[in-house]
Amino acid sequence: MADLHIDDFYHDVAGILLSLYNGFPKPTILFVEDLIGPQEPDAFGVPAPRSQACFSAMLWLAEEGFLRYSDSIRQEGLDQCCLTERSFLMLSTPVGDWLDRSLPASVARQQATPAQQLRDALASRSSTRLAEVIQCCFERAAPRF
Repeated sequence: MADLHIDDFYHDVAGILLSLYNGFPKPTILFVEDLIGPQEPDAFGVPAPRSQACFSAMLWLAEEGFLRYSDSIRQEGLDQCCLTERSFLMLSTPVGDWLDRSLPASVARQQATPAQQLRDALASRSSTRLAEVIQCCFERAAPRF
């Protein structure tokens, strides 16, 4: 059985991290709807399960030290949200295995960053590639004992 909720999680994490990276270091409001599109709440006003999952991914990233924020906006988003130093370095430091030495150094360096690899994986719409890049990011950011 496929773990589609994990594929959605990876997609949400990529969108969250790239959205904040693209505006770094400026704190911003991060809305669920901007990441996954509009989702209709149920008849009682409870957010759709997909919206809840995306919002939960935001909170998880904050709890794990990948982002910080000042306040939540109901279950719709996070206010004054910004990457932590840990996330910024994770996304901007090139990965040696991804370095293409046939390219000019500045281009190769940019192409080898996890941020660019996330952009490329999202553009390819490959859930397998996206999972590989997200897992690599998390492995790089894991504390070393």
